[in-house]
Amino acid sequence: MKRGTLILLAILAVVVITAFSIYGFVKSTYNGMVAADEGVKGAWAQVENQLQRRFDLIPNLVETVKGYAAHEQKVFIDVTEARAKVGGASSVKDKMGAENELTSSLSRLLLVVENYPQLKADQNFIRLQDELAGTENRIAVERKRYNEIVQTFNIMLRTFPKNIIANMFGFQRAEFFEAPGEAKKAPQVKF
Repeated sequence: MKRGTLILLAILAVVVITAFSIYGFVKSTYNGMVAADEGVKGAWAQVENQLQRRFDLIPNLVETVKGYAAHEQKVFIDVTEARAKVGGASSVKDKMGAENELTSSLSRLLLVVENYPQLKADQNFIRLQDELAGTENRIAVERKRYNEIVQTFNIMLRTFPKNIIANMFGFQRAEFFEAPGEAKKAPQVKF
């Protein structure tokens, strides 16, 4: 074979190997981002499962407290309105905001309970409060898992050279589930 033909074949081999390498990198990076994006969605679904559990417990809790504290109407209205906002929220961001508002309203409801010792001794209330406390713990765990997965996904989207692939295919950063501002200050309990 001629020397020119060998050089041409060598260049062609390098081009083919490079093309397959680039294809492999883009393919694995894209598939990794799809998997991470689905992980974020799956983690959010787990958060929603626990939020739904709390959503279902709230009417029973409110009705139990109403029997003892009928004059605390504003608190009941706030909880009911916040619960309705959760039911009407459609986007992840709207749901996060509505859930934070509901958490704040529930905190105020539980503060009302502190003023009624006979309510705190009621077996129905104790059972509901225990279920709500367990649910709140599950929500906290799922929020933490969700935020960890979001962090991993967002880092993937921002690191070089994966950020190039992310931009090419339109991947967007996921939002963290942040605690409401009220959660940063401890509630006041007065006896």
